[in-house]
Amino acid sequence: MDLIPQKKSNVRWIIAGLMWAAIAVNYLDRAIIAAASPHLIKEFSLTASEMGWIMSAFFWTYALLQIPAGWLADKIGQKTTLGWAVGWWSAATMCMGIATGFKSLLLMRFILGAGEAAAYPSNAGIASRWFPDKERSFVSALFDSASKFGGAVAMPLIVWLMYLFDWRITFAIFGSIGIIWVIFWMIFYSDSPEKHRMINKAEITYIREGQTQKHGIDKGAAMKWYQLLRYKPIWAMCLGFFTINYTSYFFITWLPTYLVQEKGMGLIKMGFVATLPLLCGMVAEMTAGWISDRMHSSKRFSLTFTRKLILLIGMSMALCVGFAPLTDSIVLTVILLCIARSGTAVAASQVWSLPGDVAPKNMVSTVAGLQNTISNFGGAFGPIITGALVAATGSFTWALIFSASLLVLGMLNYLFLLGKVKPIET
Repeated sequence: MDLIPQKKSNVRWIIAGLMWAAIAVNYLDRAIIAAASPHLIKEFSLTASEMGWIMSAFFWTYALLQIPAGWLADKIGQKTTLGWAVGWWSAATMCMGIATGFKSLLLMRFILGAGEAAAYPSNAGIASRWFPDKERSFVSALFDSASKFGGAVAMPLIVWLMYLFDWRITFAIFGSIGIIWVIFWMIFYSDSPEKHRMINKAEITYIREGQTQKHGIDKGAAMKWYQLLRYKPIWAMCLGFFTINYTSYFFITWLPTYLVQEKGMGLIKMGFVATLPLLCGMVAEMTAGWISDRMHSSKRFSLTFTRKLILLIGMSMALCVGFAPLTDSIVLTVILLCIARSGTAVAASQVWSLPGDVAPKNMVSTVAGLQNTISNFGGAFGPIITGALVAATGSFTWALIFSASLLVLGMLNYLFLLGKVKPIET
């Protein structure tokens, strides 16, 4: 009698949901400070300069600790690293509710950035261990899409909670969400499919037979993290993501000011319009991830062709940011901005797939951390350069054209410097 093949379980998609939730909480927790800033300035008599330092403190520890966080995730496992990281930054969020002034707020923002540094490198490593290659792009797009969701819902949700309660309780509520997530994570997640108590053999076989490299089965990194800098694909990934992030950060820093000052929108209308590019980006990213996986799994297109094609399509869409200030039509401006933000999201679906494609054995989180370190300098310098160009010219036109020109360089970088998308041989 023929045996009926075992139907595979779907534990990996529950884990994907937890990965998505971690990034959503990540962005919610980092966004509270913007909504609370008027209350903080009034209660603690903060100057604009002091508030600027509080805002920026997060990014310094966040950017500088990407590589150590990625290395730690590869070394001791993503379960412990991400679990402790979310608990760390959630505690920092809650402690901001008992802040007494500038120094304590600054310290908590430093601590928040240190904890949140582990989120993306850990998720990239988890995707490489728990998903076959043909699903990697979609799951990468899925967890990164949570950043757009978090950014879109953060402001109205935070303002509503502050209206119901006050800013201190709001910090406590958001911090507690992360603590609840940690409990579920530590109970449910395992660093490799083989060790999970709920997965069946059919799903393990499906995952592992679909992977070029089987990360997490054995331990030990293939090389030191700094030795990665000898390889051109690593530099291409870092530089390309820098140009993408430079444009992406415009949408979470200067966009509200641009819509109000340059396009004459009222605050309520601006608040609604500013969420549209983020929501469009979320849908576009998951769609791009799904298409990318279908293309590669069809065997008709190589991984190199697939990754580069989706990257170039996304970055071509993002070039619309340079055309937005050239029209007087508000409707057309919003459409162009939605296309541009969708383009950076489409590109991001491939950006977060590349570490799993390229990294040597058991170094995916380290490669993701290195890539995200460089990219966040784009996020750090972008708002400064944009502000300087606006101050010098009196408008956003040249600032957005400059952003588009960087994207062109990024496209050439991916096209020629990245080379063939394959695991680095050691």
